[in-house]
Amino acid sequence: MKSRSWLLVPGNSEERLGTAIGTGADIVVIDLEDTVPVSEKARARDLAAGWLSAHRQHVIEQQRMGRWVRLNSMESGHVREDLAAVMPFAPDGVILPKATGPETVRQLASEVYEFEQALGVAANSTRIMPVVGETPGAALRIAEYASSAHQRVIGLTWNAAGLSAAMGGQAVRTLQGAWSDTARFVRVQALLSAHAGDVMAIDAPFDDFDNEAGTNIAAQGARADGFSGMFAIHPAQIATINAAFTPSVEELVEARDVVAAFEGNPHVGSLPLRGRMIDRSHLALARRTIAMFERDGRGGEDLRRQPILRPA
Repeated sequence: MKSRSWLLVPGNSEERLGTAIGTGADIVVIDLEDTVPVSEKARARDLAAGWLSAHRQHVIEQQRMGRWVRLNSMESGHVREDLAAVMPFAPDGVILPKATGPETVRQLASEVYEFEQALGVAANSTRIMPVVGETPGAALRIAEYASSAHQRVIGLTWNAAGLSAAMGGQAVRTLQGAWSDTARFVRVQALLSAHAGDVMAIDAPFDDFDNEAGTNIAAQGARADGFSGMFAIHPAQIATINAAFTPSVEELVEARDVVAAFEGNPHVGSLPLRGRMIDRSHLALARRTIAMFERDGRGGEDLRRQPILRPA
């Protein structure tokens, strides 16, 4: 399933839930946490359940869109009610905000397993993505996910707004728009830990959704840094994010040529290709590019005969 764009939709907004399916997002995340006030939690659960039920068969048959839910935090006291509302409709996964460490994920995994068993949902089919580093203490433990993440964990993400709130409203961006040192630390730790644990790394959203150029810069930078996808807070950001995380024809042809070169010479560490030397690091990058393309659902296209475009 594609995983470039993760659209966060407030669970209490019937209007936004109604339009989510047509946004082009790879994954829709129904939010039961920060975008929903306490007084609206029950209504958000009801709307989330209705949306998951209405779109379940369409998604299963077409394999076009993931159905995820952002739960409330384990400390909130709302998680069992959240799970009771959404698990009967088999969401693809749940996002755990304010995860304090791998043990928090294991606690949630145990709760999810109980619901799967009781409801007849396939065991271990509900994936988990923790939001890491939302508090200073949690930020210092991000690396633990690399070696002790639960088998349900499909990726790691982080939340700039949550981090800012935990630090008393301190800005997570500089006056020039770059991430602050604290935000960069959390972002890089999440990225490295995801790669070390061989799971996806999903970047935090760009909060100025009216700024298409800014969204593009953020998304292109996220992919260049090694993220697999990015959250969106508005449908207007989806096309930009999808484009940024979609390999071009040139990239794909180059990647497949690199793979073919090493397949023909499996015992060498480096070799020449069109006037330059490539090594095993280029092979790893090429395989990742191809995997990203195949996740995009277009792996059957034959691009080997496409010319590699070069600047004049």
